[in-house]
Amino acid sequence: MTLRSVLLGTGSALPRRAVSNAELASQVDTSDEWIVERTGIRNRHIAGEGETTSSLAIEASRAALAAAGVEGSTIDLIVLATATPDQTFPATATIVQDAIGANGGIAFDVAAVCSGFLYAMGVADSMLRSGMARRALVIGAETFSRILDWEDRTTCVLFGDGAGAVVLEAREVAEDGPGVIATKLHADGAHNELLYVDGGPSTTGTVGHVRMKGREVFRHAVVNLATVLEAVLDHTGLTADDIDWVVPHQANQRILDATARKLGLPAEKVVITVDRHANTSAASVPLALDTAVRDGRIQPGHLVMLEAMGGGFTWGACLIRM
Repeated sequence: MTLRSVLLGTGSALPRRAVSNAELASQVDTSDEWIVERTGIRNRHIAGEGETTSSLAIEASRAALAAAGVEGSTIDLIVLATATPDQTFPATATIVQDAIGANGGIAFDVAAVCSGFLYAMGVADSMLRSGMARRALVIGAETFSRILDWEDRTTCVLFGDGAGAVVLEAREVAEDGPGVIATKLHADGAHNELLYVDGGPSTTGTVGHVRMKGREVFRHAVVNLATVLEAVLDHTGLTADDIDWVVPHQANQRILDATARKLGLPAEKVVITVDRHANTSAASVPLALDTAVRDGRIQPGHLVMLEAMGGGFTWGACLIRM
C-alpha cells in the first residue's frame, strides 16, 4: 500500500457571457479566419459585472465538492492558482474558504500563471502526503480579461475567463490504485520578457496588461512540454502508449498538435477545449479535465497526464490515475 492524493471530484465554472470571434472582429482589427488559423480558438467567456475570480472559483469549488460527495466544512487545505486575484491581499483562497464553510484550515494562493494549477497540485499533494492536511480543494481561477489590452489584437483574442477545481484526499491505496503518481515542475526566469504583465504594486502601482512575444513562446512551449512529459514517463517507467488521456494547458491548438506529434501521441488522446474556452491561464487544465470527466471520456482507472507552461517561464506535468 502507498499513500496518495486521490481525486474525488471535479468542477468548473464559466462567466455567463460568451464572446465569439465574430464579435471580437467587430471591435478589434482581426477576423474569425485569422484567429482560428493561428490559434484554433472560436469562442471565449468574458467576466461581466459581479463576476470575479473568487465568484468563479466558488462556483467551480461547489461543483467539485458536489461531485466528490463531501461538504465544504471537511476541507482543511485550499490552494488556489491565479494571476488575477480579487485583491493584492488577502489571498483569493480565503474568500473561497469562507464561502464554502471551511474556515480554520489552510488557504493560500500560488502564482505560476498558466502552470499555476500544476504548481497548486504539486503543493497540495506534498502537504497531503506529509500529513499537514487530509482533504484539499485545488483550484485554478482567472479573470484574464481584466488585464488584457483590448487594442492589442495579438493578445486580446487569445484569452478567456473561467475556473476549475478538484477535491483531493490522502488515502492508502494499492500500487496500481488511484491518485497522484508523479509531478514534475520547472521554472526559468531568464525568459521574463517573452510573456509578462507590464505592471505591479511595487513597480508601476498599476495592474498592467499582458505582453507576449508569441513566436518565441511557441518555440519554448513545444520543447519544454515535451521534455517534462518525457521526464514524468521516465520517472514512472511508463510510455506514451500507457497514457489514456493528456489534458494540456489550452493555449493554442498548434502548440497542442506540435507537442502531441513530438511525443508520438495520437490526437484522439488529447482533450481539447481551446476552441470553446480560449486560454484561461491557470483555469485551463482543470476546466478541460472537468469537461472530459463530465462527458464520460475520462473514466475511473484511466491514467491521465496534466501539463502546462506559462509566463516566467514555468512549466510542469502531473500524472494521475483516476
